[in-house]
Amino acid sequence: MQIGSYTFMVAKPGGSLGWLPRIATGLAVVAVLWWAATGAQVSFSELAKGLPWIGDFLSRMLPPNWGFINKLIVPAIETVQIAVWGTLLAVILAVPVCFFAARNLTPNMVVYQFTRQVFNVTRGINEIILALIFVAAVGLGPFPGVLALAVHGAGMLGKFFSESIEEIDQGPIEALRATGAGPIQTIIFGVLPQVITAWIAVVLYRFETNLRQATVLGMVGAGGIGFELVGSMKLFQYQDTATCILVIIAMVMVADYVSTRLRAWIQKGAR
Repeated sequence: MQIGSYTFMVAKPGGSLGWLPRIATGLAVVAVLWWAATGAQVSFSELAKGLPWIGDFLSRMLPPNWGFINKLIVPAIETVQIAVWGTLLAVILAVPVCFFAARNLTPNMVVYQFTRQVFNVTRGINEIILALIFVAAVGLGPFPGVLALAVHGAGMLGKFFSESIEEIDQGPIEALRATGAGPIQTIIFGVLPQVITAWIAVVLYRFETNLRQATVLGMVGAGGIGFELVGSMKLFQYQDTATCILVIIAMVMVADYVSTRLRAWIQKGAR
């Protein structure tokens, strides 16, 4: 501070010792990273030794066998169908339950905690594990993939839906309740108009994720283009494998473009 022609430095609380917590935090972060690297056996030297093998594998994939595309048309369409129905069933499962997992709408905290834990369990199990379970239950084919994406997606969407409900403006809700509106009327006229735009955006993003996951689920017998991918690798037809990978990349890029355009259109309409 300045008094007359003299300037005085005023020390902040902690003074010169303020750097100690920062150093301690930095050392703690380094220690955690070192611990994680040791447990994960991170070794860049081993990666450097393996680069020639990676190069050899990639060289066997070139050039891609473009004639194999004809065999991938039906599996690619099947993959899209798996993603579509997996997303649709996930929404159907998540929407009726998400209102009980929202703190501002749940009947009581017991229901709230139970519903939250259900979402945690369903989204905590990987899609591949779910696909293996459903393959054993209903047999090989795309249907187990649909069920796996639906169960896992319901947990993910339910969590997001409920959290978006908790962030809404409570004014319309209180006004509707004051007029004697019931729970269904409150949800339809007070909740959904505030969250529907965000819900559609996240459903579109979930479809992108499901499309990528559907290509992997085929590796465990759940149909789609992943089945052709793993089959070509087992037969050492690496040029066919390259074609599968390129088709998958093209599918994901198209889905990302369409989804981005739809989200922009929805957000523009919401304004």
